[in-house]
This record gives sequence, structure tokens and C-alpha cells, in this order.
Amino acid sequence: MSWQQIHIIIPEEQIATFEDEFLSFGALSITLQDAEDHPIFEPALNSHPVWQKTRLTALFNMDVDIKKIAGQLQDLHPGQILNVKTELIGDKDWERAWLAHFKPMQFAEKFWVIPTGYKVPDETAINLFLDPGLAFGTGTHPTTAMCLAWLATHNLQNKRVIDYGCGSGILAIAALLLGAKEVWAIDYDPQALTATIDNAERNQLDLSKLHCGKNADLPDDYQADIVVANILANPLVVLAPTLAQHVKPNGDIILSGILHQQADTVSEAYAPFFSMEDPFQQEDWIRLTGHK
Repeated sequence: MSWQQIHIIIPEEQIATFEDEFLSFGALSITLQDAEDHPIFEPALNSHPVWQKTRLTALFNMDVDIKKIAGQLQDLHPGQILNVKTELIGDKDWERAWLAHFKPMQFAEKFWVIPTGYKVPDETAINLFLDPGLAFGTGTHPTTAMCLAWLATHNLQNKRVIDYGCGSGILAIAALLLGAKEVWAIDYDPQALTATIDNAERNQLDLSKLHCGKNADLPDDYQADIVVANILANPLVVLAPTLAQHVKPNGDIILSGILHQQADTVSEAYAPFFSMEDPFQQEDWIRLTGHK
């Protein structure tokens, strides 16, 4: 099946109006994107910021006259639509097209993350098999890659690990493959917990060593040798006392999902509990580590 799209760039105050009108014209979906370079990384709680100029993309079936719709919108809103573009989307295998963006990735000398359809680069290495899915975490983003690199370069043999905000389970699975004797994978999203179990089964792990649950499922007195939390800066600050209580004396904490301008704030929140190391940076993102 093929589809067609209309792209328009509109001022922020017109977003709701155009969403309603496109839906009334039969749009199958509507997507909003930044039309300039004004990223919104982590909005404050209960706020709904938008961009000053927003690219709205509406998807339609092929039997819809999208040029007519574009003309009607310009007649209804003279001078308010900053740009209009129509586009035909050909049919393709979207799953395979998406997977084409992922390649085998190496972390340390003997640890690889490998998507479906690729030859194993090193049969003697520790190989984690994972495809992109609905839950966050494939190893391609710097926040995940930095955590994987830390795990792959430290001794995890017979260690207890907590993966807080597990997403796809990639860090929990990596820890088990690297020798951890027990891992708790924590996430508020049931989809993430399901993905973690599915991915663990795909990697033929002993599921008796993997415990998946929400924060309330983790025993209050449970302490791990390593806690890794790849989430966002604001939740990390709030969670500092909670995560600290789950790290045993002489244990380590690894924090990611932090923009470089947020590093000092997060580090200060954990300084009362840990001896914090200097930040490690990859692109605009920071990894913080601390020893208890």
C-alpha cells in the first residue's frame, strides 16, 4: 500500500487549529516536528512546550486529493501557512528498512551487540542479539552505548546488578552475559518489562537470574554491587536517595541520560552518597559514575 503526505510549517499558536482541520479532511495520522533548530530535551513536569515554528505532517490514503486540501488550507488561512509540500510515499518493507539503520556494534574487545540478519563478527566474543523494538535501548544512542562500554570493561563476575529504567533490557542482558549472578530489571512501562524478558529468552539466558518488575517490586533492603540507571536528569536527581540505598558499600553507580549542561546538578545530587568520578562525555551526553 502507498500513502501521501502533506507537510506544512506553521506558527506554534496555530497547531491545534490545523490538527483539527487535517483530521476533518481525513488524515490518518499527524506528526509534529521542530521546523528549526530549537530542541526540547526535557520539559518541566506538567508543561507542554512546543516549537516556535512547527512542521506538521499529515498522512492520507491515495484516494484523497491532497493538492485540493493544501489549496483549501491556504485559502482558509492566508499568510498563516509558512510553507506547503506534498509527497508520495511508496510501499516498502518498513521493518527491514528500519533494521537497515542498525549494524553490529562492538563494545570493548570482546563484546558485541548484533541485530538480526548480520553475520556474527567474532564467534569467540560475548554476543548480545537484539533488534530495535517498542522499548527504548538498542545500543546506538550515546546514553546506552556509554553504559554498555562501562559494563563491558569491568568485572561483573558473580555481581548483583540493578538496571533501573531497563527499556529493552539491553543493559540487564549485557550484565548477565558478562557474568553477573543476578539482575533486577526495573521499569514503570509494562512494554519494557515484556521486551526485556523476550530479549533475554532470545539470548538463551537463565531467566531464574533475571527479575523484572516495577520500582515497588524491588525489595527495600535489596542491595546490588552495581546500579545502572539510564533515564533522564530530572528523575535521576529525584531518585538519588532511592538508588543510593540499593547500592551496597564499595558498590558502583552508573548514571546516563544526562546532557552535558546537566552533569553538575546530577553529580551534586549523588555526592552525599558516592565518591563521584569526572564525567565521561560522548557527543552531547554525559555518563556519571560513583563509588560508595
